[in-house]
Amino acid sequence: MGLFKKKLPVSDTIAVSAARRREHPPTAIQTEYRLYEHLRDAVPIIDAAICKIIRLAGCYKLVCSDENLQDELDDFVMNVNVGMSGKSLYAFTDVFLDSLLMYGNAVGEIMTDPDTLKIAGLGNGKIGEFEIHPNSTPSKKVYCVVAPDGQRHKILHPELILFSAINTRSGDIYGNSVLKGLPAVSRTLLKIFECIENNFERAGNIRYAVTYNPGNDPGEKALAKDRAQQIAQEWSSGMNAARSGEIRDFIAVGDVGIKVIGSENQLFDTNIPVRQLLEQIVSKLAIPPFLLGLSWSSTERMSAQQADILTSELEYYRRRLTPVIVKIATAFLRSIGSESTAAVEWENINLQDERSLAEARLKNAQAEKLERETSAES
Repeated sequence: MGLFKKKLPVSDTIAVSAARRREHPPTAIQTEYRLYEHLRDAVPIIDAAICKIIRLAGCYKLVCSDENLQDELDDFVMNVNVGMSGKSLYAFTDVFLDSLLMYGNAVGEIMTDPDTLKIAGLGNGKIGEFEIHPNSTPSKKVYCVVAPDGQRHKILHPELILFSAINTRSGDIYGNSVLKGLPAVSRTLLKIFECIENNFERAGNIRYAVTYNPGNDPGEKALAKDRAQQIAQEWSSGMNAARSGEIRDFIAVGDVGIKVIGSENQLFDTNIPVRQLLEQIVSKLAIPPFLLGLSWSSTERMSAQQADILTSELEYYRRRLTPVIVKIATAFLRSIGSESTAAVEWENINLQDERSLAEARLKNAQAEKLERETSAES
């Protein structure tokens, strides 16, 4: 069962009130989503930051309350089909988190076999083709698929929908992308890059100004036009020969001046403005600069603080993913006739956490040993 691929009957089309349309205009949302996509393609550091966040989020393990079903649950996690080419629950959550970061919202579906009612796979939906509308009951929502003709078709099995949002504001249903606020900054950055490209194209592809000044001799002035044309032809012939690797000398009679066009102008130093703009982008994405290959000066203590900030950001994204993972695991357990529950255990984010935990265990063990020795002596 693919809810996003299959068009539902027109009778299931819901009527959306004008007030709800104004609450979140679909065209405005899709335009914003396309802007974020172009922004990610145009500024490589944004794409690198999103990919690193996904990888740094780490791995997890599902623990079943019934130990007898643990192997079956592990097999599901590693072998569940995701879309047309993906496999494993990790592949699904990676794409799900990518959508969360990119658009502020992510949607997926649990696809079931209509004959056995078991889970056949998972699918990542396009958030631009998906809408949520409030229902009379606050705990229930109406999920819709937007058809190419603009009609909205109600999804008949909302229990199979996986939806999550980040950076949600009070009263809103949809979340906000981590890229929100960056288009203006990135526009200025791209203008600087375009200027750098044009300047280096000018500096790399040198253009010459050849000037012929005839003397005071009346005969030379009379032949000035013919000599200028001859100089132009010889200069053009010499430049064309240079492109094919042949070196020719240019010989002229009279007052002939040759200058490089724009040689008196120097290239602007863009290090400061580019760094200021990159600082705005990096601070919005909450990624330490050294992880993006930016060799900005920082002390060891500052790097440790940046790592702690990144850890808190990753923990926030994990909290958003955990309910979705639990819902998938619970659906699988119910499909095999079990009432068991599943919990998500995340791995430590980095080796520094492992070292800190090991040091804490060592100090606790040393403290317990001292306490026993002290009590034995007394």
